[in-house]
Amino acid sequence: MNISYHWLKTYLATEVAPVELGKILTSIGLEVGSVETVQTIKGGLEGLVVGEVLTCTEHENSDHLHVTTVNVGSGEPLQIVCGAANVAAGQKVIVATVGTVLYSGDESFTIKRSKIRGVESLGMICAEDEIGVGKSHDGIMVLPADTKVGTFAKDYFDIKDDTVIEVDITPNRADAASHFGVARDAAAYFAAHNQATTLTKPSVDGFKVAHTNLTIPVTVESSDDCPRYAGVTISNIQVKESPKWLQDRLNIIGIRPINNVVDATNYALHAFGQPLHAFDAAKIKGGKIIVKKVTEGTKFITLDGVERKLSAHDLMICNAEEPMCMAGVFGGHDSGVTEQTTSIFIESAYFNPVTIRKTARRHGLNTDASFRYERGIDPNNTIYVLKYVALLIQELAGGEISSEIIDLYPTPMADFKINVTLDKIHTLIGKAIPEETIETIFKGLEMRVLAKANGAYELSIPPYRVDVQRDVDVIEDIMRIYGYNNVEFSDSLKSNISYSQRPDNNKLQHQISEQLTACGFNEILNNSLTKASYYDTLETLPAQNCVKLMNALSNDLSVMRQTLLFGGLESVAYNINRQNADLKFYEFGNCYHFNSDKRDAENVLAPYTEEYHLGLWLCGKRAQQSWLRAEEKASFYELKAYVQNVLRRLGIDLQKTTITEFSNDLWSEGLTIATVSGKPLATLGLVAPKLLKAFDINTTVYFADLEWKQLLKESGKHKIAYHEISKFPAVKRDLALLLDKHVTFAEVEQIARNTERKLLQSVHLFDVYEGKNLEAGKKSYAVNFTLQDNEKTLNDKQIDGIMQKLIANFEEKLGAKLR
Repeated sequence: MNISYHWLKTYLATEVAPVELGKILTSIGLEVGSVETVQTIKGGLEGLVVGEVLTCTEHENSDHLHVTTVNVGSGEPLQIVCGAANVAAGQKVIVATVGTVLYSGDESFTIKRSKIRGVESLGMICAEDEIGVGKSHDGIMVLPADTKVGTFAKDYFDIKDDTVIEVDITPNRADAASHFGVARDAAAYFAAHNQATTLTKPSVDGFKVAHTNLTIPVTVESSDDCPRYAGVTISNIQVKESPKWLQDRLNIIGIRPINNVVDATNYALHAFGQPLHAFDAAKIKGGKIIVKKVTEGTKFITLDGVERKLSAHDLMICNAEEPMCMAGVFGGHDSGVTEQTTSIFIESAYFNPVTIRKTARRHGLNTDASFRYERGIDPNNTIYVLKYVALLIQELAGGEISSEIIDLYPTPMADFKINVTLDKIHTLIGKAIPEETIETIFKGLEMRVLAKANGAYELSIPPYRVDVQRDVDVIEDIMRIYGYNNVEFSDSLKSNISYSQRPDNNKLQHQISEQLTACGFNEILNNSLTKASYYDTLETLPAQNCVKLMNALSNDLSVMRQTLLFGGLESVAYNINRQNADLKFYEFGNCYHFNSDKRDAENVLAPYTEEYHLGLWLCGKRAQQSWLRAEEKASFYELKAYVQNVLRRLGIDLQKTTITEFSNDLWSEGLTIATVSGKPLATLGLVAPKLLKAFDINTTVYFADLEWKQLLKESGKHKIAYHEISKFPAVKRDLALLLDKHVTFAEVEQIARNTERKLLQSVHLFDVYEGKNLEAGKKSYAVNFTLQDNEKTLNDKQIDGIMQKLIANFEEKLGAKLR
């Protein structure tokens, strides 16, 4: 939000420099992003002076140019070639001298000494649109005859620089979303720090009803959605361009001037934070206004010319026949003020923030009005601002107030009542602040002290302070106004020593992150909020198990993710679309699930679970082609190796895990690694082609999902033991096994380890053959077995006995044959 320094000073009497004021605002919670000097007219009219045309003759080589001599008040008169038809001797004009820079939007050009059709020209006589003081280009700008020659144009037009302070308003501080709101906080700061200042709110005592010839009745059908609605009419106005001071004020803060009526409502909005809307009274069909919700699917054209289909939940401002405005969000195309408007109805209301927020999100609109309404404005400020803008419009457009103020406020919003004690204030802040200072802050923030006794305050908090509901909120306000930097730190440090044997989650996560990064992975971080549509057709992760947001910002962020997969696929697609297709990603993050079967009236959180996961993604090439090696694509086995290395790093014994094959709507082929008791540790495989197609990914993607919490439990069981390197040699034996194609190496390894638990050190698959000279449906595994006794040297009899047991079990359990 942009705040004009000069505008701010109309409410706050201070001489504090803008930069210093920016630091103060940041210190009290209104973070300032920038402080910039700006000009109401780009370039500030530098180099432009008032001149007098001494002579004016026709250019001998042109039928429309004139050669003039112009006195600019210093030095010799300047010869200037001018193409304006209305230039004449004796005129007072605006002259751009050589070297002056003129601006047209974002473009600029410099006035140079030049020859125009053979005649030297030493400047330029300007039209009003060429220097930014108007829009006319009918001819040069002719000034009054008594204008002093040599006067700088910036002085003649009273051009003054201003400073714009960009304030980043947090969602809870709608009360500061205006110049007066910022001034109020600043005044509270100055008062608390004994700096002389005054906060002034313009008087509206001049408001007077001339007659009631244009009374427009109002009906509010839903007071829950519209707790307060006020309005008044003004007749016999003249809609025209706003005066320069008003245009300058709006331009400075980035608001485009439209006409004097609309500009007045925008001015009041940014002055006091109360959105307003002016309706052309002649376009209010039936002569009455109804605040209501309309039928689902009703078509409505907004001010931007877009036709929108309304929801039955959208609150609308209607006339007797049709909607005119989306309440608190956007006006209608056919009800606004135009140059033909002569009478208006001005709306000043308080709408339910939730209603406005839902309508704005539903239609993808974000306006200055909705920004304030959906955060909560001051319901007790509507009449003051209505009177203020009515007086301002009378000043700018004439006319008379032609109705009494209509104010529908059936249930006035009461102040919040909060009790806070000095002990708690001093304890939370960590410093004893004088009571006088605390009470000064209360006064500055318009918190009334209803009672004070025994070190406790009973406070009345105005309803516009929607962020102050508890005693700690009051203490926070005291702290920010008093100043965080004014609370001294003690030299002493209080601490204790804690000891825990539980595995350090952060440390282990950091170790695994370093391991994956060293293997060429890049860490990604995706939003926990995602699209509900990702889960619409899934059986593995059905949509009904999604944790849904009640007030989603958009359909793309409407549910909490059930898996890390989709965020990673978004990252994969983003990179592939930018010619970066060889990818290794990992991400740590929470996944969320809802189970309606676990609903519990006493525990509302029972159906919800939150689980921490590690995701790995691979796609593209593992290695580029070079003189040393051929191109190698990423593979499932590469991903499996990375997953197993993660498990090994966490101290999990792979020999005590089980591996099973599976496929579902997430993985077209995959493996599940689990503990011997069946608890899943990791799931990995090829992402289903249907999912890849949905993300426009035309390459195979491998994904692994690791259950981090379960991995930590297994890691905690790991005991580190040290032993000597065996003095006795290991023995290696190979077997070539003819097996059915469906038999996996994991089954072979498991049978081998169950057969010989003590002496079998490792089982290694070093060759797989499928093809000629084998029976149909068969494959050949070449397996190496390493045997070793740490206490003695193995003899041939022992070795042969073990190998015969292995062969017998392979034949019995797998139907294997030796080749």
